[in-house]
Amino acid sequence: MESSNINLVPKSLLKKHKQKINVNSEKILSEEIIIEKIKNIVIEENIYLISHYYTDPKIQKITEELNGCVSDSLQMAKAGSISDSQTIIVSGVKFMGETAKILSPEKTIIMPTLEATCSLDLGCPADDFKNFCESYPDREIVVYANTSAEVKALADWVVTSSIALEVVDYLDSEGKKILWAPDKHLGSYIRNQTKADMIMWDGACVVHEEFKHEGLKKLIKLHPDAEILVHPESPSSVVDLADCVGSTSQLINHANLSEAKKFVVATDKGIFYQLLKNNPEKEFYEAPTAGNGATCNSCSMCPWMGMNSIMNLYDAVKNKTHEISLDKKIMKEARISLDRMVNFK
Repeated sequence: MESSNINLVPKSLLKKHKQKINVNSEKILSEEIIIEKIKNIVIEENIYLISHYYTDPKIQKITEELNGCVSDSLQMAKAGSISDSQTIIVSGVKFMGETAKILSPEKTIIMPTLEATCSLDLGCPADDFKNFCESYPDREIVVYANTSAEVKALADWVVTSSIALEVVDYLDSEGKKILWAPDKHLGSYIRNQTKADMIMWDGACVVHEEFKHEGLKKLIKLHPDAEILVHPESPSSVVDLADCVGSTSQLINHANLSEAKKFVVATDKGIFYQLLKNNPEKEFYEAPTAGNGATCNSCSMCPWMGMNSIMNLYDAVKNKTHEISLDKKIMKEARISLDRMVNFK
């Protein structure tokens, strides 16, 4: 019966349907085949891959296997300018692609998606920030890397969480008063550590702000032998419970070197790929999020980082879609503060 029904379909429609399947065939290819296609193109065209620790573990794994760079935002920024490849694909959020373009303006910088942004970036519009800066003309402007190219162009310094403490401590020793943006939790942590004179922009990360003090205390009681690893974008009440406070790379290094066998981790869960890969004999637990008053849509995981997928990475590699393009004047101005970041120490 099924054969006779098929025979009733006009040949012209069958032909059209077959063409449609061919056109969309890549959409139904297995993930393993897509990954092999990515690898083949990257090797053939000498493309360099850079991926953040928070991206999909599969993307991190591909990047590692192709001798790319999987790292925090500071090393991501440096890697693109060092590579001899003329085409760089950055898996992460948009400000990371913009940073790569500013530091390597002659190179083609591609991203799997340009829609992946950051709550810190969104919460610090350049025009509003410019007005804020003009209210404090005597202060050194220090901005977190999680900002737009336009905001970086207004800054004296750009920092990542791995060097923010040292940069502010240096500026304070030089007698500088500081205007800090955009993450208030990281800024408060730095001010508490350095005692620097800092005025804060009111911004926060939607992921890190959701880690909860009371929930973490309860988890510590369940695992009293665990060390607590906390990213400084978290609220101070969570930071106060930490055994190690640091950037993604610093937290990974601490876990690698520590003699502890258990860890509670307060940062994006994308970091667990590296933690478990490096320490298969150790146990890692997600720090508690949500609870009363939770506002996040995707606790413990950045929804924008999650927009990077194997399929749109393949599209970027194959079709060179989503290229980063910036105003030349903005790039020139932002380059000054970014050069200070990459050349610090």
